[in-house]
Amino acid sequence: MDIASIHNWFEKVVFAAVLEHARHFPHLEGNHDTLADIACVALNRLPPRYIRHEVDLAFYQTEHERTESERAVLESVEFAFGFVQARNAMRART
Repeated sequence: MDIASIHNWFEKVVFAAVLEHARHFPHLEGNHDTLADIACVALNRLPPRYIRHEVDLAFYQTEHERTESERAVLESVEFAFGFVQARNAMRART
């Protein structure tokens, strides 16, 4: 059984969205630990979508599902940026 090819479809999409969104936060660019934390928070807010091949999800999703997935990724990433930055600010105060 080849299980090495199984992965969560949202991982690549969220990683790309985090890097794109980081452009609006110059103080975070290059801060790999914080960006990884943001990606984890965003991924934990999304349902898992396990696939073996990228084409698997694209083939079986309707246009509405694709649009909803894109919206959910954006919403999760925006929330994650705010959440992680707020937590870091709280830690800095103590």
